[in-house]
Amino acid sequence: MEVREELEALRRELVRANYEYYVQDNPTMTDYDYDHKLRRLEELEAAHPEWITPDSPTQRVGGAVSEGFAEVRHRVPLESLQDVFSMEELSEFDQRVLEAVGETVYTVEPKVDGLSVALEYENGLFLRGATRGDGLVGEDVTENLRTIRSIPLRLPEALPRLIVRGEVYLPRTVFAQINEAREQNGEPLFANPRNAAAGSLRQLDPKVAAARRLDAVLFNVQYVEGVSFETHAESLDFLERMHFRVIPRKMCATMEEVQKEVSAIGARKGEYPYDIDGAVVKVNSLSDRATMGSTAKFPRWAAAFKYPPEQKEARVLDILVQVGRTGVLTPKASLSPVRLAGTTVTSASLHNQDYITEKDIRIGDTVLVQKAGEIIPEVVKIVKEKRLSDSTPYLLPDHCPVCGAPVARDADGAAIRCTGAECPAQLLRNLTHFASRDAMDIEGLGPAVVEALVNAGLVKAPGDLYRLQAEDVAQLERMGRKSAENLIAAIERSKKNDLSRLLFAFGIRQVGQKAAKVLAARFGTLEALRAATVEELTAVDDIGEITARSLVDWLHSPQAEHLIAALKEAGVNMTSAVQIAGDKLAGKTFVLTGTLQQFSRAEAGERIEALGGKVSSSVSKKTSYVVAGEEAGSKLTKAQSLGIPVLSEAEFLALLEEP
Repeated sequence: MEVREELEALRRELVRANYEYYVQDNPTMTDYDYDHKLRRLEELEAAHPEWITPDSPTQRVGGAVSEGFAEVRHRVPLESLQDVFSMEELSEFDQRVLEAVGETVYTVEPKVDGLSVALEYENGLFLRGATRGDGLVGEDVTENLRTIRSIPLRLPEALPRLIVRGEVYLPRTVFAQINEAREQNGEPLFANPRNAAAGSLRQLDPKVAAARRLDAVLFNVQYVEGVSFETHAESLDFLERMHFRVIPRKMCATMEEVQKEVSAIGARKGEYPYDIDGAVVKVNSLSDRATMGSTAKFPRWAAAFKYPPEQKEARVLDILVQVGRTGVLTPKASLSPVRLAGTTVTSASLHNQDYITEKDIRIGDTVLVQKAGEIIPEVVKIVKEKRLSDSTPYLLPDHCPVCGAPVARDADGAAIRCTGAECPAQLLRNLTHFASRDAMDIEGLGPAVVEALVNAGLVKAPGDLYRLQAEDVAQLERMGRKSAENLIAAIERSKKNDLSRLLFAFGIRQVGQKAAKVLAARFGTLEALRAATVEELTAVDDIGEITARSLVDWLHSPQAEHLIAALKEAGVNMTSAVQIAGDKLAGKTFVLTGTLQQFSRAEAGERIEALGGKVSSSVSKKTSYVVAGEEAGSKLTKAQSLGIPVLSEAEFLALLEEP
């Protein structure tokens, strides 16, 4: 088979597999075969970039990071719908339809609670996608929409032009997984799938949108050339033939049938893969729609029935505190079982101390519970008249319930964290950070290997890394002898790292890379740093009182003392190669750009800091000097435009060596 023929055959196979998997939910190709074929296609396209097409399955990741979204004026306005909140209001809508066009047939569809978008195709190829915006003008989110695998990049028919409308959503299962990960990492939870979908679709980096695993369902043909329809149902059938995922619908000949279906959709809200906030009732005949027209705000031929949130009372049996991977203490209410949205709820997150205090939630309280976005159980409010007479306000513990270390509130937020250096709840996160590139830089010790070591019981604290044996590591899944030896060698090399890396690796609150470098250079040894008082620490440039107190508290905690002793025994370096050699560059800010010959940028930065100067990553009016090496780029141009002194490498060396 010729290379071009193989390439095109692979595309057809993979496009078909995507459609079967993401739209039909009926895959016929195994994941292994799909990955193998996709890799082969990537190889062929890499060898022949001139043959890459916009609809290729390899182009699903999207383009480069955007600086912002361009405006798109919709060819056909994306109208909103008039809400109704009762069966009586639905009957009134039916009466208006009867008066306008007489007897008609309706379609009833679930109303997906996502982000409305318009997709535009030209000659069968996906051309552009935009958010609804104000209905007339939206934002161009084409690159992010390309990452959604249920949206076809090429249609089975090369229609001259097609514009369709749909809803982008975050599947319930994906939403739950994302929030679980965010909770473990101490990040704020997404309130509901719609907020998560909207935030994901408006990411400037398409790779972030791709990682969120968004999906889309279509519910309307906005504009089409080359084909015509008499009814809405016909247009949806057409969209299915074009390989779109299309909203489920039911035809209803009477308002009684409509109301029955609306109630049925409400009863099975929890069964849909997406969150719904209502049911949409539409006149099926397109000619009847044209007769009825629209008001200034809504089409007269449709209505959205909105379901009230289901709320029930439950008793707070206890408040349990979990410790996430970042040390954040998260309270959770243990509830008397209550049936909500199709499932039994026995617990609800209380988020943080501020949330508990604001709602005044106490153990023993009767509370009103609902599912936020039909998924996450939440406490709406307490039922004060049912409060027990002996109840007391609830406060989170002042010590970690896992390791017993003191807890501290974030200076810039509501999170309360465990300060334990060896807290078991934080072990995976702490080890991963300890080994990361900017910390101890242990090559090969990524999250998967860290988890394998912890699960095997080989590592219970960072100090245990330095007692690992190659033969034990080799027994882990996917390691082998050579990989194990390489890992042990990387761990051994990390013992020689500068004190600044070790300080950053500790993961002390408020002590980032910059502070770690400054402190290491100023005090020289870990022992000298441990002997420093808060007053001595705050005398150092860029070290504030909050950072100083956090550092002192951490360095003198029992767990930190145990960790430091273990690392010292293992031979880990605890001194700084960069010592403050003077202050002749004090008050001066440098920006490094281009390639230097005498030393790396990191080494140049260390020399500057050793003489009291600062290093910045960006040029501004506050920059004192820009040091320009070979192939200096936009930073040099900006410095010249601002009139900032530019030093060659030779001039920079001369400045460093001046008496």
